[in-house]
Order: sequence, then C-alpha cells, then structure tokens
Amino acid sequence: MPQHKKPGNGTHISEFLLLGLSQEPELQPLIFGLFLSMYLISVLGNMLIILAVSSDSHLHTPMYFFLCNLSWVDICFTSTTIPKMLWNIQTWSKAITYEGCITQMYFFIVFGELDNLILTVMAYDRFVAICHPLHYLVIMNPRLCGLLVLVSWIISVLNSLLHTLVVLHLSFCSHLEIPHFFCEINQMVQLACTDIFLNNILMYSSAVLLCVGPLAGILYSYCKILSSIHRIASTQGKYKAFSTCASHLSVVSLFYSTVLGVYLSSTAFHSTHSSAIASVMYTVVTPMLNPFIYSLRNKDLKGALERFLG
Repeated sequence: MPQHKKPGNGTHISEFLLLGLSQEPELQPLIFGLFLSMYLISVLGNMLIILAVSSDSHLHTPMYFFLCNLSWVDICFTSTTIPKMLWNIQTWSKAITYEGCITQMYFFIVFGELDNLILTVMAYDRFVAICHPLHYLVIMNPRLCGLLVLVSWIISVLNSLLHTLVVLHLSFCSHLEIPHFFCEINQMVQLACTDIFLNNILMYSSAVLLCVGPLAGILYSYCKILSSIHRIASTQGKYKAFSTCASHLSVVSLFYSTVLGVYLSSTAFHSTHSSAIASVMYTVVTPMLNPFIYSLRNKDLKGALERFLG
C-alpha cells in the first residue's frame, strides 16, 4: 500500500496508484494488445519519416526539418506514458513511485508542449512559403530554423520545470489513486491535501499563454495563407499551393480537436474516467496517425519512403 504523511512533516509519499482505463481484469489483455500495437506503429512510422528525410538530400528543406523534429517529439511523447502502462498491465500492478510519477509528468508536459510549439512553427513555415515564396529560402534560413526549434525546447523545458517545482511543494495525505493511465498533472494536483491555488493559477495561465497563443498564431497564419491562395489566378496554382499545407492542416486539426475534446468531455461529464479515455486520442492516436497523414498526402515524402525501403 502507498505510504502517506501529514502535510508539512518533510517526508514524501512512496508511490501512487495508476487506475488505468478499466478496472475489469478480462479487458486487460485487450488493452495491452491494443496499446502495444499503437505504440509500435507510432514509433516505427515516425522513425521511418526521420530516416527517409535524412537519407534523401532533396528533402533537406525547412519543412522536412520541422517534420523530423515533430516525428522525434511524437516518439518521445508516447514513450513517456505507454511503456509504463504496458508494464503495469503485464505485472498486474498499478503502482508508480513518487519519483517516477514526477518524472513522467515532467517529460509529458515537455513533449506535449513541444508538439504544440513545433506545429505552430510549421504553420509559420507554410505561411512564409505561400505568402512570400520569392524570399522563402532567405527568411527560412538554417539559422532561423534551428533557432525556432531551440526556442521551442527552451520554452517547453522551462514551463514543465515550473509546473514540476510547484507540484513538488504539495503534500499528499491519502487517497493516492490517480484515475488515469499516466501521471497527469491536474489529477495529481487534485490529490493534494494542501492549498493548490498557486497550481491552478499556473495551469490556467500556462494554458492561455502556451495553448491559446500558439493556436491563435496558427489560425492567423492560415487566414493569410487562404487569402494568398484566393488571389492566385489559376485553379492548378491554387491546388498546388494548398497541397503544400494540406498535411500540416490535417495534423493541426487532429491535434487540437482531440485536445479540445478531452477538455470538453471532462468539463461536460465531470468524469475523470471519460477524460482518461478521451486523452488516448491526443497521447497515442494522434502521434500514430501523423506519419500516415504526411506520407499519404505528400508525393515527395512518399517517394523518399519508397526509395528508403528499397
């Protein structure tokens, strides 16, 4: 059983219990097989994107540079949660150590925010490519591309570090069951027996600045892109311009619709179980589908994959 303490005595709890997606024993083999399959597909698909782009000199452009970074982040994102979940199902255990839970929460926030910021950077890249095509290579030079990714990493790491430090100051007394398949920060904070006002302020302000802000940037970029496409005279030109950002638009729509779906489901139904099931969409399904969306809708990438696979 998890050990606990009274608040403020300077000791830490030893572990939390992750309740997972279902308490039914007969469903555990099905959940294990389903999540193992999705995890392997996600890792393999994103790794193929990285290898195909790296091996084809024609794809050494800003767009594919950002795509490689997105694929790498998606691999890390799913790897922070799914392996522990699979291990717990396999060992018939629900426990995760306090240190393990804090570590998982930290990296989940880092890679989740990186996904968000890199999608925003990719929207800016498409904005420059379509709205300023003659100056594209000058504006999106290697130095700027590297700087945009570096800044995304710095923001994500600092944001996650701030959240983690505030959670470390919380005291947990009893009822250490997390109704989720990973250490989701909001669920952890709700288990605290000390004041969580600062945590709530930080979570809401972070959501506004680092979620609503990038989404507004993406919407602004696509408003400008659609305006530029509308001014193109030929139908073929319009189709060609739109096709260069269709894959990214699909991924952005999938990512934000699933995140919004999780938020609405938890708000409307007030059910942590519904929220846990809905969160599977953006934590597992979206990273798994991204390689298929980009490879099926992009002739250059499809050709590079075919050449890479021989």
